[in-house]
Amino acid sequence: MSDSPTERPPSLLDRIPLVRLLRGYRFADFRKDLKAGINVALLDFPQGMAYAMIAGLPVQFGIYSSAIGSMTGPVFASSRFLMLGPTNASAVLLLSGYLSMGLPDDQKLVVLPLILILVAAMMFLGALLSAEVVIQFVSRAVITGYITAAAFLIIVNQLNNVLGLEVAKSGTFFGSCRNTLAAIAETHWPTLAFAAATIAVYFLIKKLLRFLPAVAGTLLIMTITGVWLSGRGHPVETLPPLTSGGWPLTIPVFDPGLMNQLLGTAFAIAFLSLLESASIAKTLAARAGDTVNIRQQMVSMGVADLANAFGSGMPVSGSLTRSMLNWSSGARTPLSSIISGAILAGGVLLIGAAIQFVPKPSLAALVILVGLSVIKWPDIKSFLLVSKSDAATFLMTFGSGLLFPLDKAIYIGVGISIVLFLRKVGRPQLVEYDFNERGELAERPASKPRDAISIVHVEGDLFFGSTDIFQDQVRALVRSPAIKVIILRLLNAHHIDASATLAIRELNRFARSQGRHVLISGIREDIRPVLERARIHEAVGEENMFDYTPENVTLSTRNALKRAQELLGSNTADIVFYAKEKR
Repeated sequence: MSDSPTERPPSLLDRIPLVRLLRGYRFADFRKDLKAGINVALLDFPQGMAYAMIAGLPVQFGIYSSAIGSMTGPVFASSRFLMLGPTNASAVLLLSGYLSMGLPDDQKLVVLPLILILVAAMMFLGALLSAEVVIQFVSRAVITGYITAAAFLIIVNQLNNVLGLEVAKSGTFFGSCRNTLAAIAETHWPTLAFAAATIAVYFLIKKLLRFLPAVAGTLLIMTITGVWLSGRGHPVETLPPLTSGGWPLTIPVFDPGLMNQLLGTAFAIAFLSLLESASIAKTLAARAGDTVNIRQQMVSMGVADLANAFGSGMPVSGSLTRSMLNWSSGARTPLSSIISGAILAGGVLLIGAAIQFVPKPSLAALVILVGLSVIKWPDIKSFLLVSKSDAATFLMTFGSGLLFPLDKAIYIGVGISIVLFLRKVGRPQLVEYDFNERGELAERPASKPRDAISIVHVEGDLFFGSTDIFQDQVRALVRSPAIKVIILRLLNAHHIDASATLAIRELNRFARSQGRHVLISGIREDIRPVLERARIHEAVGEENMFDYTPENVTLSTRNALKRAQELLGSNTADIVFYAKEKR
């Protein structure tokens, strides 16, 4: 028996990310986490109300969601900085889904738990299937276009509260604009003046009292002002009181027909939450020198959404502003998020009744400022000026977001992004090589007449999306009367699939019908089994296929050239090969 100690197998608790992160936790870490948690909670309380207002829900739902998301998500999170809760993106998608379905206010709260369960299920399934790889195919132009359109919809949907109007909401930006303009003559000027005063106070705090949280400070000042004005006979419209003195629980009512209707909205929320959260988590991890597991973050968001389904919450996502504040406040572990959530929960239970004194035009004015803050004009300028594909992607996503409900816009934007990606990778670069005056293998000048042997170097991906272009380009070479032998050099060809092998078989058949020969060189170890399973060696001939040799990178093409000369009946077999092959 060995005397060496055996390593203890990890327990169930060891598999929980928060437990691993808290090993060796010190009081100095707690002080940092406590400071960050308090800072974030002061921002989160008014933001939560604002996002619930954006979604057309009672404002306390935003606070409930932030508290639950902040306390449950970190238990399974990979990022120690990411703060979960309602965001602009998730709130406006929820609003858009409600409006596109034409749901009355009393039905919104009925279907919300079902939406959350569907979003949670999609997060868990996505983590199981490693669906996070999809986000690398989505251009930043799509996200920027969507967020810009969402900001416009947020702003126009809050104008009725700023102007004191009763306006029917629409699921699209232009629909909301039309409804607001139709009622603009009925503007309530005292309400507009109060909203304008809110904006003025906000900017004064930002400029003169930078140590105060601007949103919370503005809301406190305007609430006191509203109470003072109401006491002097100038009432200001306020938020409705909380419907319960405690924390209401929700029991989802499972309706297969209704769940089928909600699938589109739930998928859009889940997908955008993944994009948003992954981007923020990766950015902060890079700044802190951490690594982040996006699959683990999907589990974290799924748990938070599932908890919110039973706790009167909203869909959660990673919040950029709160996560950045958490990071800049010096948070050491995800415990800062749990502290923030606990403060929110205590606040809504202890002082939640005071919500009924918050002026609605003030909160609407702050929501508009939030909407304006997410429009990144420098990013938009870059997308419009740097490349035509980015400009087209941004404009089509943004335009779709103004014309259609936002869940449709995200699908359109992602579809455009994937099509453009496939268009780029679906164009393999074919370079024709020839010998120059010094006897070196080099790219053939377009003006030089073709010789009997053409060496075609394939650069890039050779898969189903590129085979048509590959065939067209090589067939054009076959039709050249001077060319008798074509050597396909596959050393730098990647992702060869069944469609590509079929294209090579058809090319070989076409070449032989024209009295030409096809040889293949630079066959790597990972390519050889693919070609053999497709029986390319039977079609082309094993004697016409030449494997790549790492010890002599030029050997396969040299041997292919010798074979080409044999096929042409040339008496010269010696070949001097100077060109270096690229890997």
